[in-house]
Amino acid sequence: MQQLPIAEEVAAASRELGLAASAAELHGALCGWLSGGGEDVPAWPGRVLADPALPVPVPGSALERLRQATVAQLDDGEFAFQLLLGDDGQPLRQRAQALFDWCRSFLGGFGLAAGATPPLSEEGAEALQDLGKLAGARVQDIDEDDEDEDSLSELEEFVRVATLLLHGDCVLGPRHRRRLN
Repeated sequence: MQQLPIAEEVAAASRELGLAASAAELHGALCGWLSGGGEDVPAWPGRVLADPALPVPVPGSALERLRQATVAQLDDGEFAFQLLLGDDGQPLRQRAQALFDWCRSFLGGFGLAAGATPPLSEEGAEALQDLGKLAGARVQDIDEDDEDEDSLSELEEFVRVATLLLHGDCVLGPRHRRRLN
């Protein structure tokens, strides 16, 4: 399974192209776009950030590897999908903020690709609402303790599963139905 590039590589590539987005925001937007049925194209930053004037990532660059690995992970039947949020060694507050930024960007990319009325299951609609709540969340007082660490891990797992559910509703389900017809 293809691995995501590290967040620092993606952040550096983002700066090189003049994108005003963190690694978490770019990955969230890309995942939202792809999960909403958006086309897998090399010029993805312009699509997911709604600015067609943005440059296309160079083949082999961290941004191109990010797209390729994300597509492979979302389509993988073994649930290998991972979130790109940053280094686990970062303070808990930064990692929590990266998760909320990821969710906010996911919703933007998802909305651009899926439109106003995506074909969601009841569970998918609920997951989308919950992602919206996380996207609007702010980091409050956080203790760097095991309890807060566990809570963040649970939220990350929820976001990962919600993303796969939405991708299943909008991409895999329709793809499967087309094959049956």
